[in-house]
Amino acid sequence: MFPFGIGGMLLLLLLALLVASVRILREYERGVVFQLGRFWKVKGPGLVLIVPGIQQVVRVDLRTLVLDVPKQDVISRDNVSVQVNAVVYFRVVDPQKAIIQVENFMVATSQLAQTTLRAVLGKHELDEMLAEREKLNVDIQQVLDSQTDAWGIKVANVEIKHVDLDESMVRAIARQAEAERERRAKVIHAEGELQASEKLMQAAQMLAREPGAMQLRYLQTLGTLASEKSHTIVFPLPIDLIGGLAQAAKAPPRG
Repeated sequence: MFPFGIGGMLLLLLLALLVASVRILREYERGVVFQLGRFWKVKGPGLVLIVPGIQQVVRVDLRTLVLDVPKQDVISRDNVSVQVNAVVYFRVVDPQKAIIQVENFMVATSQLAQTTLRAVLGKHELDEMLAEREKLNVDIQQVLDSQTDAWGIKVANVEIKHVDLDESMVRAIARQAEAERERRAKVIHAEGELQASEKLMQAAQMLAREPGAMQLRYLQTLGTLASEKSHTIVFPLPIDLIGGLAQAAKAPPRG
């Protein structure tokens, strides 16, 4: 009746049990073993033997996983509506907790990342979202890491990818930036005028202390104007200038 005989059937049965009891786990995998429904131990990597029908193995990947957080509608603290998406890098550090404490740690981490993204960014103004992404990334990462610790999950990094604004807000920001550039240009121009007036005041005070210097400056101006050959210049020569030059010539040399 049995072409292989009873011995052959037993051999096939033993081979089938052996195949069913063997699990090979890669270097980055761990196996959470349950015995009669209760947690037994974490095994791996390498060759793992289990008792079929009594023990079950759930594989857990220990590599860093990348989770893409879809766009979330966020209202900033200054009541600006934006759409923000991000990417989360995390890994399982405790396979036992990741399997026992939460039904599906991938789905749970994804949902928690979405709510955390909205909650954290909602506490900041739009300018902070655009200019302080590094700080916001750290804030979101810390909140996520503290909440996923009970699941045996370590959130390594969070990166905000895009902050999308509607066209009206983009135009408003462009007008604000243009107004800021004009304000800075006016401030720089005013500072230049102030510095120039201070230098002119210092020059006037110096010339007032030295009458001969004033006369020399007067003659230097005449020489500059005279170099313009395309114009005829009539320049009055004050009498006190001649007197001042005569006095300067008669004065004994200093030192």
